[in-house]
Parts: sequence; structure tokens; C-alpha cells
Amino acid sequence: MLKGVVIDDTELFNDRLQEWEDFYNYNRPHGGLGGQTPYERLRQKTTSPV
Repeated sequence: MLKGVVIDDTELFNDRLQEWEDFYNYNRPHGGLGGQTPYERLRQKTTSPV
């Protein structure tokens, strides 16, 4: 998404960074989390009974 991109507009940079963070945390399956996204794992850990 941002690989090799040079952005010298701070607002545009922040928008693109937010897009990347959203993708990384909400859409990208993570091999170390058994194919879950970081958000799915967080929800699982915070809604599971102790």
C-alpha cells in the first residue's frame, strides 16, 4: 500500500497511514494468530469468560 511511495503532504500521509493501519489490524489475516486478524484476536480475548 505505501511501499515505495513518497508523500510530502502531511494530511495525505496521515490518511494513507490510517488506511494501512485499518487494513493491517482489521483485514489482514496473521499467520501467528491462526489466520485471525489482530482485531479478531483482541475481541476473542476481551469477550471470553475468564
